[in-house]
Amino acid sequence: MSKETEMSTKYDHSAVENGRYQTWLDEDVFKPSGDKRAKPYSIVLPPPNVTGKLHLGHAWDTTLQDMLIRQKRMLGYDTVWVPGMDHAGIATQAKVEAKLAEQGISRYDLGREKFVDKVWEWKDEYASTIKQQWAKMGLSLDYSRERFTLDDGLSEAVQKVFVDLYNKGLIYRGQYIINWDPKAQTALSDIEVVHKDDKGAFYHVKYPFADGVTFDGKDYIEIATTRPETMFGDVAVAVHPDDERYKELIGKKIVVPLVNREIPVIADKYVDPEFGTGMVKITPAHDPNDFKVGNRHDLKRINTMNGDATMNENAGKYNGMDRFEARKAMVKDLEDQQYMLSVDPIVHAVGHSERTGVQIESRLSTQWFVKMKPLADRAVENQSTDDKVNFIPKRFENTFTQWMDNIHDWVISRQLWWGHRIPAWYNKQSGEMYVGMEAPKDAENWEQDPDVLDTWFSSALWPFSTLGWPDENSADFKRYFPTNTLVTGYDIIFFWVSRMIFQSLTFTNERPFKDVLLHGLMRDSQGRKMSKSLGNGIDPMDVIDKYGVDSLRWFLATGNTAGQDVRFSYEKIESAWNFINKIWNASRYVIMNLGDMDKPVLPDKSEWNLADRWILSRMNNVVTQVTDLFEKYNFGEAGRALYDFIWNDFCDWYIEMSKETLNGDDAKAKENTRNILAYVLDKILKLMHPMMPFVTEKIWLTMPHEGKSIMVAPYPVENKEFNDDQAEKNMSALIELIKVVRNIRAKANAPMSSSIDLLVKTDNAELKNIFETNRHYIDRFCHPKKFNVGSDIEAPKLSMTGIITDAEISIPLAELVDLDEEITRIQKDIDNYTFEVQRAEKKLANKRFVDNAPEQVVNAEKEKQTDNESKLEAAKQRLEDIKSQK
Repeated sequence: MSKETEMSTKYDHSAVENGRYQTWLDEDVFKPSGDKRAKPYSIVLPPPNVTGKLHLGHAWDTTLQDMLIRQKRMLGYDTVWVPGMDHAGIATQAKVEAKLAEQGISRYDLGREKFVDKVWEWKDEYASTIKQQWAKMGLSLDYSRERFTLDDGLSEAVQKVFVDLYNKGLIYRGQYIINWDPKAQTALSDIEVVHKDDKGAFYHVKYPFADGVTFDGKDYIEIATTRPETMFGDVAVAVHPDDERYKELIGKKIVVPLVNREIPVIADKYVDPEFGTGMVKITPAHDPNDFKVGNRHDLKRINTMNGDATMNENAGKYNGMDRFEARKAMVKDLEDQQYMLSVDPIVHAVGHSERTGVQIESRLSTQWFVKMKPLADRAVENQSTDDKVNFIPKRFENTFTQWMDNIHDWVISRQLWWGHRIPAWYNKQSGEMYVGMEAPKDAENWEQDPDVLDTWFSSALWPFSTLGWPDENSADFKRYFPTNTLVTGYDIIFFWVSRMIFQSLTFTNERPFKDVLLHGLMRDSQGRKMSKSLGNGIDPMDVIDKYGVDSLRWFLATGNTAGQDVRFSYEKIESAWNFINKIWNASRYVIMNLGDMDKPVLPDKSEWNLADRWILSRMNNVVTQVTDLFEKYNFGEAGRALYDFIWNDFCDWYIEMSKETLNGDDAKAKENTRNILAYVLDKILKLMHPMMPFVTEKIWLTMPHEGKSIMVAPYPVENKEFNDDQAEKNMSALIELIKVVRNIRAKANAPMSSSIDLLVKTDNAELKNIFETNRHYIDRFCHPKKFNVGSDIEAPKLSMTGIITDAEISIPLAELVDLDEEITRIQKDIDNYTFEVQRAEKKLANKRFVDNAPEQVVNAEKEKQTDNESKLEAAKQRLEDIKSQK
């Protein structure tokens, strides 16, 4: 056993953290134990995008995962936490293209191969930064298993999944209306589109009848549109077949303004007769609903835009103009040619690209799709089995199933150069298509599809592809899959969680993880989402530099309940630092008193005093409570239980009580107290380690210890021999007495150095015995010159009083006490006790509460009522006594 140098007089997070992570790496403590008898426990890290630095959301996410892994590792599980990063197709390519644009270079100037080389350079740079941040966060990741969504193993998995789904008829290629990002010039899935309110207008346009037809006295019909630039793609005007107003128009011809092309009036149930005029223009190449109408009526599809959202040759004289400039020009021409009836300004929700921020286009395009219904149905059905994915909080299961029940086919092709190439080839002569794991043998006669796969296609395979699949004999896959817990934000249930579930069920016949713990969003102190535009983002690395990583981790671990958003607060970070400083100072006191102790050895139970019995019982309760709360992912409550035990029970009471023994002359008692101090502190450090890895490691290594790191030391477990309800009850009475005396001194402005007589009136013989047996604690904390306890105690007229369970405390302070103030104070006590008694009576009179609440909860409420009734009577009696003495 080797001990580190003694602890410094002041907690310095920089000194505590410096070099520690590298030591852990050097000691290989992040890797699985290799013990095949141990139960496996695995987590795969949600891979951050290689587009920039980690933010507070990542810090929160990874802290919770690290806590789980560290605790399970200490509990003896064979743990593995697999790290990795995502190539993030659109986002990363956009960043690199923007960087090249600053140099006046486009990807087309470089060509595909050289451009991809540039993206790999970007990836290497940012991957290095991310790994440095992981280290700063103290994440116990097994770097020997690190993966990247574009590495060879994952590429093989992606190709296999694509080919297998294609062969099953679940992947197909077709021409459909898709979401199009004109800046990135690629297709987007529905969930990559963010709807924002934009200013726009309803343009009411005349569409003249052909051949001099009139209707309702007019030679035109009125069509309202928000996008006049798509008019050149109009191929029909539709009305509802049951709309009596327009039945005579069905089959008539209308002229599209500016282009003078005739189009028919058709009937289709898609039209809502109650909306607007009940007539809509049909533009199949620029609207998904119009596309379906066009298919039903065999209408032509006329695309009016290029991939960069400039108008094409089908737009006539507007060819080459930007879409919004073309809109302005067309509106002017419609007005000049007297086609425009009116323009009504509106604010409406418009789809924007999640990645580039530009307004998307609904565009007719040939793309690759996944047929989602059979995959989604199986995922939903699995939720009714014993192998379901457990959502925490449970309400998010409804979010998942509703999404899967209403899912559309997934467009998976992206018109990018960075990503997994689609494993499809086209014969240069015949146009024949081939899909396979490898290129055709006569590769020179074939051309591979230029598109890449949606990033989420490879991310969906992450839980099993990272563990060696498609090699089902992979040791890691056989041992660690399915994984145990996924920790991620509720905002990517659609993007990622759902896709991992249906792909895992399809290809492994297993759920990808047993539990999915969903946390909320990190918001600023005002509750606003953190964003560049608001300038309210906070770099977690800056917080670590100022307060230390353990302070940040404690805040992130205990800041809220699962599924809820969290407001970042520097005040709470400072509070966390103060808590760590309290632990540091308490630990330093203990270690300074241990002498040359080899390891803590608990004395025989017969030698434990009341404080010993109490602290060990309280510690045992906290071990049980925290372990159970971790299992339920209730980290906030676990943190509160630890905080109360460490700050109140251990620091404020047991350590203070230990000074009485350590400053005494009984050598055996001193030795016993030292051992119990060391024993309890050891357990505290181990319980706290998953949340505060650095400071707990430093303190533990400075103490007598066995092993190279607290990380691989055994986690505390319940010891029923420590349970001692009587000790807890007795100590509670002592603490209650001491607190009342301190409160009286404070109210009377009587310092601890001033002399007092302490009188305790009680008919409870057991309570009298507790106070007399533990007189030394009362002397230490209350400093009475005289202490009397019994049933016949009479308080002098000029005294201050307090009520505890089964006893009345009186301190004669004739020269300090104002009787009128004392009467007021007691009356406040009477009011408080009256309120509590009435509250309990009302609660216990509620049949629903009594019948449905657990028995122990009901009994606790009854005990509370009896206690407050007793205190109320004592206070009333004391008030009468004082009033009679005035």
